[in-house]
Amino acid sequence: MGSTVLSLRIDGELLDRLKRHAAKRGMSVQDYVVRTLIRDDFDERFKTAVEETEKFYGAA
Repeated sequence: MGSTVLSLRIDGELLDRLKRHAAKRGMSVQDYVVRTLIRDDFDERFKTAVEETEKFYGAA
């Protein structure tokens, strides 16, 4: 799997918060943001799978 560059402009205050969160975990800001996006994507896919299962089998 290859990689692609994503460039974004963010507020200085937000960048400072991201730096603090990343530092607490011993990560770079880039790695922290990527992991956060991956986690959010997983959460969304999991939620969708649960909803589809409930539609199929009915809510418990």
